[in-house]
Amino acid sequence: MKWLSRLMPGLDAGDRKLLLWCVGIALVLAIAAGILTPNNEDANRLPSSYLSGQHGALAAYETLLQSGYPLERWERPLGELAETAGPETVILFAQPMSRDIADIRAIRQILDRGGRVVATGFEGGFLLPRGTPAAPSDLTFAACKLEPNGLDALASTGEIWMVPQASWQLGNPTDRVQYTCAGKPAVVEFGWGKGHVVWWASSTPLENGSLSRAQNLDLLLNSLGPKAGHKFYWDESLHGEIRSVWTFAWGPSMTILCWSLPVLALLVIFSFSRRSGPLRALPLPARATPIEFIDALGSLYRGAGASSTAVAIAWERFRRQALALCGIRAPKMEAAELAIVLRRRFPLADEALEADLTACEQSAKEEALQPREALRLIQLLNAHWDKLKSAAGPQRAAVEHTIDNGVIHERAS
Repeated sequence: MKWLSRLMPGLDAGDRKLLLWCVGIALVLAIAAGILTPNNEDANRLPSSYLSGQHGALAAYETLLQSGYPLERWERPLGELAETAGPETVILFAQPMSRDIADIRAIRQILDRGGRVVATGFEGGFLLPRGTPAAPSDLTFAACKLEPNGLDALASTGEIWMVPQASWQLGNPTDRVQYTCAGKPAVVEFGWGKGHVVWWASSTPLENGSLSRAQNLDLLLNSLGPKAGHKFYWDESLHGEIRSVWTFAWGPSMTILCWSLPVLALLVIFSFSRRSGPLRALPLPARATPIEFIDALGSLYRGAGASSTAVAIAWERFRRQALALCGIRAPKMEAAELAIVLRRRFPLADEALEADLTACEQSAKEEALQPREALRLIQLLNAHWDKLKSAAGPQRAAVEHTIDNGVIHERAS
C-alpha cells in the first residue's frame, strides 16, 4: 500500500481503498466475460485462411493441403515474392484490403514473370492491372446461382453459388467473362504479359460456409490451375493481420478490459478533482447594451454580404406601414401600385417617391448590392415615411397605435 500512497499522494486512505475495489471488480468481470463469452468468429467476414467461422477460409486452405497442393501462407511484404516469382508462381488474394501502389506494382511484376493471380472482391479488382471493378447497382446480399457465359474450361466448372460484392466493367476485348449473375460479370479471366488473371466478384465460393455447396470447390481448383509444377501461395499480408501469441488471447475479455480501465481512471480523476477543486461562484455573463447589439448585427450583415436583405426588410416595413396609413389591407403590392395609392392619398408627396420606391424594390432582389447604396435607400425610405406621417396629421397616431399593438407583423424576407 505504500507504493500506492506514493503514486497518488492526494488520495486519502478511503479513496485508495475504493480505487482498489473498483480495479479488482473490473478485472474479475473481464476475466469472467472472457471465460463465459465465446469468441464468435462468424461475425468476422474476412476470408482468412486462419479463421474457422462461416466466412473464414480455413477449410479451403486445409483441403488444398490435404489434396497435395504445395501451398503456404504468404505474410511478408508482397515485393519479396515478386522478386522470386516465375511461371510456377500462383497466388490467391481473398478479399485483400489494400490499394497501395507498391502492392499493385508487385502483382504486375508477378504477372510479367509469368505468374498466375487469383483475386476476389471489389478491393481485389483494384489490385489487378487494368482492373475496373464496380459496385453492383442493386446489392441483395443473397446467394446467386451463376450462369456460365464463356467457352473456356473455367466456364465448364458446373453449378456455382456466390454473393456478389462487385461487378466488372467490360471494355477490353481480352476480358473473358466466364460466369455472370443477373447479367453482370461475376467470374472474369484475362491474360497480362506472360501471366494470367482470374477475378471473382466475391470470395463466397471458397468460404467455409459455402465451399461444399454445388461445385464451388471445383471453381477454386480450376481458378488456381494444375498443381503439377506450380508453387501456390495464400496471401495473408494484405489482410492487415499480424498474428502472434496475443492474437489468440484477444477476445471479449481483452476488449472489455481495454474499455473499462480508461473509463475507471477517468471516473477517479473527475471525482477527485470535483471534491478537491476550488469552490467559487461563476461570474455573471455581461449583458450587451443595445448599441453593442446593433454593432454585432451590422457586423453579421457585413460579413455575410447581406446588404440586399437589409433593404428588403426596410422596404417590407415601409410597404406595410404605408398601406396601413392609407387604410388598405393587401397581402402583396408592387412598388408601382403602392406609389399610385400613396400619390392618390397624398397628392403633395415628394416628386421622387415613385422612383425611390422602384429602386428599393429592385435593390431588395440584388445580391451584389453595395452597403453604401443600401444605406442610402434605407435613409430615403425613412425620409419618405416621415413626410407621409406629417401629411397624415391626426391619422398618424391611430396608425402607430395599430402597428405597436402587433396588428402589422413584419417578417424578414
